[in-house]
Amino acid sequence: MSASVGIRASGSIRLGAGLALALGVALLTAACSSSGSSSSSAPASSAGSAGSTAAAAGSGSGLVITTKSGSAGAFLADGSGRAVYLWMKDGKDSSACSGACAGAWPPVTTTGAVTASGSAVTADLSTITRSGGAKQVVYDGHPLYYFSGDSGPGQVSGQGSDGFGAKWWLVAPAGTPITAAVTVSPAGTTPASASASPTGGGRY
Repeated sequence: MSASVGIRASGSIRLGAGLALALGVALLTAACSSSGSSSSSAPASSAGSAGSTAAAAGSGSGLVITTKSGSAGAFLADGSGRAVYLWMKDGKDSSACSGACAGAWPPVTTTGAVTASGSAVTADLSTITRSGGAKQVVYDGHPLYYFSGDSGPGQVSGQGSDGFGAKWWLVAPAGTPITAAVTVSPAGTTPASASASPTGGGRY
């Protein structure tokens, strides 16, 4: 009788140990499986995020170059009416303005297409790539710039400046520098007494 009880007890212990071992293996397998799916989903999420960032970086907006009127005739401006300038030190399709110069005369750049309106000529518009990778807008071979001293649309306080060793001029729709003094009426229209003909040097 006691031998039979001992055999039964021994069998129960073995069965319990077997169940415990099987349960432990099942739990371990589940944990590994959970850990694997977690680590494999992280790169997918990361890749999706990188793709979204790249898409956002490549979805830049374009720029419009148009014309405004002043006392010396029409001159180029961006779509918001802010005047743009050329620098006589630049070569054709080449900018010599960087560092402090580019701080005072920020290049007109775009991350998309550049289009013309008003009297600006679409065929004269192009871009060059600056040393930092930005695309600078060019008109008839002249890299274009803003002047940091202009407070907003209709301001032309950079006209005739000789900062950084050469003259800065407004640009006529023909692509020539406007070298006359320029004033702009509050409405941005040519004053009745002003000349409508731009003066200045030739094209590149």
